[in-house]
Amino acid sequence: MRAAFAAAPLAMAVVDREGLVVAANESLGSLLGVDPAVAVGKVAADLVDLTSDTRAWHAYREVLRGRQARLRCTRRLKHPDGHSLWAQVTVTPLPTESATAVDSEAAGVSGAAGEVVEGAHGVRGYGGQGAGQGILLSVADISARRELQARLRHLQMHDPVTRLPNRALFFERLSAALEADSYEQSGTGRIGLCYLDLDGFKAVNDTLGHRVGDRLLAAVAERLTRCAEETGLARRNPDAVAPLVARLGGDEFALLIEDSTGTDQLADLAESVLKALQLPFDLAGQRVSVSASIGVVERHAAGTTPTGLMQAADTTLYWAKADGKSRWTLFDPERNAHRMTRQALSSTLRPAIERGEFALDYQPLVGMEDGRVHGVEALVRWHHPQFGILTPNRFIGLAEEDGSIVQLGRWVLATACRQARRWQLERPDEPPIFVSVNVAVRQVWDSDLVADVAEILAETGLPARLLQLELTESAVMGSAGRPLQALQALSDMGVGIAIDDFGTGYSNLAYLSRLPVSVLKLDGSFVRGFQYEGEGVAPNPADEIVVEAMIQLAHRLGLTVTAECVETAAQAGRLRRIGCDTGQGWLYSRPVGADRISVLMGKRACRQG
Repeated sequence: MRAAFAAAPLAMAVVDREGLVVAANESLGSLLGVDPAVAVGKVAADLVDLTSDTRAWHAYREVLRGRQARLRCTRRLKHPDGHSLWAQVTVTPLPTESATAVDSEAAGVSGAAGEVVEGAHGVRGYGGQGAGQGILLSVADISARRELQARLRHLQMHDPVTRLPNRALFFERLSAALEADSYEQSGTGRIGLCYLDLDGFKAVNDTLGHRVGDRLLAAVAERLTRCAEETGLARRNPDAVAPLVARLGGDEFALLIEDSTGTDQLADLAESVLKALQLPFDLAGQRVSVSASIGVVERHAAGTTPTGLMQAADTTLYWAKADGKSRWTLFDPERNAHRMTRQALSSTLRPAIERGEFALDYQPLVGMEDGRVHGVEALVRWHHPQFGILTPNRFIGLAEEDGSIVQLGRWVLATACRQARRWQLERPDEPPIFVSVNVAVRQVWDSDLVADVAEILAETGLPARLLQLELTESAVMGSAGRPLQALQALSDMGVGIAIDDFGTGYSNLAYLSRLPVSVLKLDGSFVRGFQYEGEGVAPNPADEIVVEAMIQLAHRLGLTVTAECVETAAQAGRLRRIGCDTGQGWLYSRPVGADRISVLMGKRACRQG
């Protein structure tokens, strides 16, 4: 047994129950840099640094007392010649004095790994019964294994192109920074993030190739690292670490500031990054210029999650790009709340149509000469269960984006035609009023609008002449192909076509004569130019000249003109004098329900508000 113990390549020592070395082999002396003979009588725990770790020290004492079967832990030891080594220390009782037992235990130690303290309380044979037996301490050098593990982890956690930390390491650091212990011990308890995306990077890959693209990414990483180092040096706290620079994937980078001092610090960092990227890059003879958009988020670490922080940064980066690129944008909670509301509306739009949450209000279109209601414009309202009554500007754009405008538009058209027919039947002895319905261009492209109108008119019994469809000037003036064919077919059917908000779009008056349009609706901005008359302020003559010219042109083309946003009697009087046909606005009525329109139809010069 002694010969095997002495010749074993595994470093071993026999320790008594007091924790003193009884015997040590040559392998132990060589590994730890001590004379085996001198080690005898020494405190074993000091040789392998078990006292510096509370858990390991407690477990070791439990093994000495016979209350625990074994201890296995990893320690970093300092060799007398100055180098460090990683050692796996195993401590286990010797149940017998036989060489077989010692050799068996020694042979089984070399396969263990890890840094976790292992133990088993109450194991049979290791209670007080074995309290007088010896302890075998073995030490295995695992420095090579640890170095390999570190190299593999570095490869796993770093981007091969830029050599920056990758997404995995970034989120590991971010999660650690947001842990309660971290931010409670920090000086500010805050965290900041600059989320960066290169503008036009895809064009570099497509035109110059991915090899140049990778060189550009590496060069950008160097400049970002330099900015982070300069920021770290500029911080007053000597213990503060420099911002972590990571490549999250593609052309996306992140700069994480732990223990940030406020938005000014993040703004300075973002500005320095933009400035650093302004200078062109020389990539193996290729001169490349690039800019970046940056989303900046700075907040308290308490209550913040990695997912929440990244969502805010991603949203803010999108704002920076939408605002024109090559800039940084700070996260705005109010703007984000609006975005979240918009998303909530978008996700519930289609189900809301099926649940019948929409209703129509109607605003009168009043003749300037006789003061009577000639028609009404149908205006859709969303009776949202959470946000209340929403006007079209809150949801029509969303409906056009996701295509639900086709379904919603058909419902509006059918409901408005049904109501117009009802008014016609209720007052058979009076001239019927027409109903004007707004139509989005996507309804023309994504559905058979002509067939839908024909079907609805047939179902409701409404004459085609009592239906008017309104399209915006930009949509009508650019019409060609299918949209123009649809407008022509509707006009041939007898349906009126009106250009809404005229004067704000293309204003291609030469093209106007070729379109099947019957009505021009002047944008309210022209009418608002009349609002000071009678208030002690001289009106602008140019406003009246422009409006009068448009009205005369429309009349020469056989079109009628409706003025929007008529709010005062003075405005109505001036419009009447220059030949405007119809007025619409709060002077006559706000948008109201169908029952209120029935009352207004019999009145002259309606001015109910």
